[in-house]
Amino acid sequence: MEILKEQYEKEVVPALMKKFNYKSVMEVPKLDKIVINIGLGANRMQSYIKKRKNV
Repeated sequence: MEILKEQYEKEVVPALMKKFNYKSVMEVPKLDKIVINIGLGANRMQSYIKKRKNV
């Protein structure tokens, strides 16, 4: 997650400052939480069903 924070600070913040004519870094919106959903639920359920069929 540290990589995303660094990228936000180095690339996104300057771009937002330029686009919206912010004069201070404190005007740029901050990130509170980053959530990455990789959707393993279906795969986990399928492997569980396959194991149950083999029993």
